[in-house]
Amino acid sequence: MLEFATGKTRIGWIGTGVMGRSMVGHLMNVGYTATIYTRSPEKAADLISRGAQWAATPAEVAANSDVVFSIVGFPSDVREVTLGTKGALAGAAANTVLVDMTTSEPSLAVEIYQAAKAKHVHAVDAPVSGGDIGAKNATLSIMVGGEAEVVNALQPLFTVMGKTIVHQGGPGAGQHTKMVNQILISTGMIGVCEALLYGYKAGLDLNTVMQSVGPGAAGSWSLSNLGPRMIANNFDPGFFVEHFIKDMGIALAESRRMGLSLPGLALAEQLYLSVKAKGFGRNGTHALMLALAEMSDIDWRNRTVNS
Repeated sequence: MLEFATGKTRIGWIGTGVMGRSMVGHLMNVGYTATIYTRSPEKAADLISRGAQWAATPAEVAANSDVVFSIVGFPSDVREVTLGTKGALAGAAANTVLVDMTTSEPSLAVEIYQAAKAKHVHAVDAPVSGGDIGAKNATLSIMVGGEAEVVNALQPLFTVMGKTIVHQGGPGAGQHTKMVNQILISTGMIGVCEALLYGYKAGLDLNTVMQSVGPGAAGSWSLSNLGPRMIANNFDPGFFVEHFIKDMGIALAESRRMGLSLPGLALAEQLYLSVKAKGFGRNGTHALMLALAEMSDIDWRNRTVNS
């Protein structure tokens, strides 16, 4: 029977970017020891200074861990750090648990599960929603796919990083649920940007507008959390545009496979491709505002910020 607890369980972590750094930090704060790997060692300097051990490869991480978490960029990265010759599975002993928290392909999650099972290793897909804010505040929504016994055993770890943890079903179910999440966000972000553009052009004070519309039926996480950033011209990434394009591509591919027509998602992807083409691929997803404003000949960044 799997059982994980501080003082007993060794944590491995692959990927210490915008979100991963905070997530593993929370686990360390409550007493878990951590071995980490990231392609950019400088991104892990603060964690190493707090006691985390550095590993040269994902395989080395797994060899020194009972549970290995990964949160990287693209499905190709997931494949490399998990199934590659120096990936986590190569270094994992029997009964090690691999938990991929990247937003990735459902089919890859199933492939990893099957490859792990052949080595008597457990694998779970657990993508998250909440961006950098959710990661910093440990309020992430974690969508989990995998065997119930393994998912239940991981609960003490998940609850350190997130507020809403739901087991969605078997391997790949977490990733499918994340696609639902991304479809909702993609078209919702268009509405947030267009509404604020309308308010600006109408001469309204956007901060005052937010006081009226934020708490009502039109309210959303994107409006409440990213609307103020748009108004303040803060387009730093909580989640990269280029990663969001990746997610929409996965969702569109899955929808085609299932015979679904999702024109709203297709439109959002095209708009975000424009955002990336304009050089904002490493900005936050709310940088959609910059591309939509340009369509109406509005220089959003050089407007009066409080308008």
